[in-house]
Amino acid sequence: MSGGDKLDFEIRRNPAPVSAADRAALLANPGFGRVFTDHMVTIRYAEGKGWYDARVEARAPIPMDPAAAVLHYAQEIFEGLKAYRTGDGAVTMFRPEANAARFIASAQRLAMPELPAETFVESLHRLVEIDRDWIPDGPDASLYLRPFMFASEVFLGVRPANEYLYCVIASPAGAYFAGGVKPVTVWVSPDYTRAAPGGTGAAKCGGNYAASLAAQAEAIEAGCDQVVFLDAVERRFVDELGGMNVFFVYDDNTLVTPPLTGTILPGITRDAILTLAAEAGHRVEERPISFADWQADAASGRLREVFACGTAAVITPIGRVKFPDGEFLVGGGEPGRSTMALRQQLVDIQRGRAEDRHGWVRQVL
Repeated sequence: MSGGDKLDFEIRRNPAPVSAADRAALLANPGFGRVFTDHMVTIRYAEGKGWYDARVEARAPIPMDPAAAVLHYAQEIFEGLKAYRTGDGAVTMFRPEANAARFIASAQRLAMPELPAETFVESLHRLVEIDRDWIPDGPDASLYLRPFMFASEVFLGVRPANEYLYCVIASPAGAYFAGGVKPVTVWVSPDYTRAAPGGTGAAKCGGNYAASLAAQAEAIEAGCDQVVFLDAVERRFVDELGGMNVFFVYDDNTLVTPPLTGTILPGITRDAILTLAAEAGHRVEERPISFADWQADAASGRLREVFACGTAAVITPIGRVKFPDGEFLVGGGEPGRSTMALRQQLVDIQRGRAEDRHGWVRQVL
């Protein structure tokens, strides 16, 4: 399939969907990533044939040969975004085209075929349409969408695979902060790094997350919620958290985030925050921040707020920072005014409660 071709999706409805009563019970407290909808999308790819056999079908296990290339050489990428119910009954998604573009960039880095952006977005629409009843009604609830692609060819050999499977699954999600937004405690890892220059840090691939798990376990052992990674070359500069980008807010109204140099995932929430912060009057900078400066500026009071951002939690304030030689607070350990204002503005745009001046919101239903 070339970038200009269009696939026709075959609809195969689940013959045994979850009953309305059972679905309602599951949606009462779905948590995150534990409950799944009735259907999924699958599209296949073969070298010389292109993309074919696009389906919306019953969610089911994926048959896999023990020699499937992904199990041995980790050719796998994914995305994450949400569908929301708005106050007027519509269903929307936030910037799916940006996820499509990042999916293409990840595929290029992992030597995988590019799924055309049009097909990527349509696959999301198709799944949301057929599983619309799974979208929770709560003010902070959503339907989390997980598109992913992996090498399905059966072979042992270090080369790009010739066959791939693209899928989309969906999972209803409740409020990320059930008791209100609370600052998290982070652990600055002294030993582990997330990505190195020339590596896969800018790609959204499973291997990056697998490599972060030992450091995350170290963070939890230290009584922290998340790990912060420093750069792999000098071990001085802040890169990102295990699954989120990070921002620093200073007393002169400057908002700073580490630059995208190939080791940091280009977050879609990150990009939106840069735009909204500038419109709110912040001086926005993308520049390196050393951990030493983080600590010194927090002590002097020059650094007022720090927050992390990503699809799942949107914006998460960081209150306490731990490291092997000690710990310190940022802004007294409480959520900052700028952090909460940006979070509320972004959430309101995503859910149709505020004007979408940038055309970020896409109506599905």
